[in-house]
Amino acid sequence: MVADVPAEFYKFIDDNAQPFIDRLAQAVAIRSVSNEPERRPEVKHMSKWLRDELDDLGVDTSAVDLGSQPRENDDPLPLPPLILGRIGEDPKKKTVLVYGHYDVQPAEKEDGWDTDPWVLDENPKTGRLTGRGSTDDKGPVLGWLNVLEAHKKLKLELPVNLRFCFEGMEESGSEGLDDFIVQETKKGEQSYFHGVDYMCISDNYWLNARTPCLTYGLRGIVTFRMTVSGPAQDLHSGVFGRVVHEPMTDLAILMSKLVAPDGRILIKEVEDMVPPPDDEERKVYEALHYTVKDLDEATGAHIGLSDDKAELLMGRMRYPSLSLHGIEGASSGPGFKTVIPAKVSCKFSIRIVNPQVPEKVAEAVEAYVVREFAKIGTRNTLTFEAPDKADAWRGDYKDSNYKAAMRATETIYGCSPDLTREGGSIPVILTFAQNLGVNILLLPMGRGDDGAHSTNEKIDRSNFLEGSKLLGTYLYEIALGDDA
Repeated sequence: MVADVPAEFYKFIDDNAQPFIDRLAQAVAIRSVSNEPERRPEVKHMSKWLRDELDDLGVDTSAVDLGSQPRENDDPLPLPPLILGRIGEDPKKKTVLVYGHYDVQPAEKEDGWDTDPWVLDENPKTGRLTGRGSTDDKGPVLGWLNVLEAHKKLKLELPVNLRFCFEGMEESGSEGLDDFIVQETKKGEQSYFHGVDYMCISDNYWLNARTPCLTYGLRGIVTFRMTVSGPAQDLHSGVFGRVVHEPMTDLAILMSKLVAPDGRILIKEVEDMVPPPDDEERKVYEALHYTVKDLDEATGAHIGLSDDKAELLMGRMRYPSLSLHGIEGASSGPGFKTVIPAKVSCKFSIRIVNPQVPEKVAEAVEAYVVREFAKIGTRNTLTFEAPDKADAWRGDYKDSNYKAAMRATETIYGCSPDLTREGGSIPVILTFAQNLGVNILLLPMGRGDDGAHSTNEKIDRSNFLEGSKLLGTYLYEIALGDDA
């Protein structure tokens, strides 16, 4: 049995495709980059824009002050407000909490974008809507607004009570949100989250560009910064080269000790925390709708670590991974700057999986790096920090929340979704799970080739519109509940 979704709801989405896309273009145009201090006013502007849109659709909203973000050697930076909203107070209905974020990653056309990242590009030939935040996470957030608008203008009653929680710091560690969730849930019946039966997040992606999925697990993350310092200032390489210990040389040696070309983490204690899969578990990955070609299309090159799809999927979902992200302090501009940098820092992270614990991973990595630095025999100095940590998460895909999403997916896409774990991290999800005591569903709108965080980030027109239908249908299936 499936829910009886009003046909006019689907027709409204189709008939209003262009206004919905135009609204997405407005959102993309706001450069709400949370990890660039100079963009913080635009993040705040995005919060106001989103709140105004919700207000216009009949949602009772509030903007919660989350305090300030401390900064080293600088004044604290005000955090973007948390936008909360509620619509529907019927005690006979289920209550669904929706989480999303309105901040985005940095983007400049010079990074390799084919079009201006802050102007949504509609390509009628490919159906792609290209722009920063189109799929992560402004498109999915606006999908919920599309659902609200359809019901308001059609004078349809929402099948459930809705609660919204939209933050502006997800791309910067969700600073301030964890504390808010913990403190708010302590209020009991006075808590904003009181009475929530289900929670849904649309901030992830299909495995490929063909098959919808539901996601029941995420890797956690630990971020690291190691800094090598030497001379009091940058030095002339013609005068001091092969005369002094160079920080960049030491840092490059350390970086080479972290991860192997085949993806193995060279820190044995970290790698050994996760047991290998047995034959039964491997079959789970072999059954997923995924090919090596999917990876090639998503990356734009044939660069996979294996031609075995199960190995690729396990690398993404069940194994930890270590990635090197960048070097600070070195010359990165055009031309040659032939100096010896006085201080350089490497930023890297480890995506962790169960049963790894962030604190244990951080301790093991620091101890390893300190040992390897001692082996270099340098007179430079090392400092090490692990600023951000988040646990891995796993939900229950057998409960009614996932069953509702399965039925909704089958209705919209005509096929059963893959059940996947995802390689990325949403740090705050574990805080929600632990404090609200509800099972959390990850219901993706976008495809596996959307390029979130990358150049030419896009969402396909069909995914934006059919995804909006999916979100609405999911609510009707939740209302149907165990009667299905």
